[in-house]
Amino acid sequence: MSALPTRLSGDEWAIRTSGLRKSFGKTVALRGVDLTVPEGAAYVLVGPNGAGKTTALNILLDLVRADDGKAEALGLDARRDGPALRAQVGYVPEAQKWECGWMKVTDLMAYHGHYFPHWDADYASRLVKRLDVPLDRRYGKLSKGQARRVQIVLALVHRPPLLVLDEPTDGLDPLARETTLSVLAEHMAQYPTTLLISTHLVHETERLADHMGVLRAGELRTQVPVDELQKMLRRYHAQVPDGWSGTAALDGSVVRRSRDGREILWTVWGEEGTVRAQLTEAGAVVEDVRALSLEEAAISLLSDGEASHVEA
Repeated sequence: MSALPTRLSGDEWAIRTSGLRKSFGKTVALRGVDLTVPEGAAYVLVGPNGAGKTTALNILLDLVRADDGKAEALGLDARRDGPALRAQVGYVPEAQKWECGWMKVTDLMAYHGHYFPHWDADYASRLVKRLDVPLDRRYGKLSKGQARRVQIVLALVHRPPLLVLDEPTDGLDPLARETTLSVLAEHMAQYPTTLLISTHLVHETERLADHMGVLRAGELRTQVPVDELQKMLRRYHAQVPDGWSGTAALDGSVVRRSRDGREILWTVWGEEGTVRAQLTEAGAVVEDVRALSLEEAAISLLSDGEASHVEA
């Protein structure tokens, strides 16, 4: 059985990092992260709060310097070419408070537009209307959700080749989240764009994602195309004999396991036919196998490998 994949095949990359390491004092944020985002992909980087997602994105944009390793995007070295790289990126930061809080939103957008040759005023107007952005209010007086919608417009309107969005739906109500995700999907369909989106709300990105990376405690546990993830990661419900101790053939491939008496529920990475055969050979009677949603897969991959009981 193969271990979880951590490298993607292919030659056309929008983002590539190698051995990224970063600590803040005694706190280790990243532990040798090799992140690869294919050109034109919608790559979702998932992980709990504190996993290192924001640190990785900040290093990619040269907003934070790594202790070791290298980060490249759009053919540019993040450390050497930071300003040139940021000029080609639409960025929504995790933080929503900006020093420009005294500016009205309409003035903030005009100011922002001066820095981007491809700023599209017509597209800006459409996005403002679609996302219900209050142009006549001062940015610092906006609600959390309103400020986030302004940031999303500013990220999209110059149609950059790379979008880097850090928890982009944070602060949005359910209707605004739905509208924002629809806008992102339409933007991706209309303009040649690579999307790297960091979130812990995986279910929201199900319609967008074609690649997923899982970051936990500063380590990249896996990165994989979504179609391969849904094919290879399955949940197996089986009955086992008394005293059953598992099977060595699946060592390293069982992502999550739970047991209640003679009933087991294992989430396993591998070809279904092979996993079934290995379980059967070890004495288990497989009763059901099912694919996981993106959120279920993320939860399993982020777990410590054990669940306290058999789940439904």
